[in-house]
Amino acid sequence: MIVRVDPGSSVPPYEQVRSSLAEQINDGRLAVGTRLPTVRQLAADVGIAPNTIARAYRELEEAGLIETRGRAGSFVSSSGDESRRVVREAAVTYAETCRAVGVAPEEALAIVKAALGV
Repeated sequence: MIVRVDPGSSVPPYEQVRSSLAEQINDGRLAVGTRLPTVRQLAADVGIAPNTIARAYRELEEAGLIETRGRAGSFVSSSGDESRRVVREAAVTYAETCRAVGVAPEEALAIVKAALGV
């Protein structure tokens, strides 16, 4: 199975699916061009509503990590590499700003975690 959903988690199911797929795409376990299961198939495999999977896929597509090719399905996008580059650059800028204004690394991480809702 490509993802697992913990029904007892405080994290919404769509976010568990989205973050799991994003992590697999970002670390290379899901290579560029990999065809993802259909919304219905993944929903059946995981045991949650298709709309929940559709929301996760929509957010991944908005982030540039996947692309949907109509009836052909959803695939890991090569533009995800560009998304990661942009995020890395933003992280470097954030780190430089934190150092410049004297924010401790622990506090800077706490601020990012709060912004991400983690």
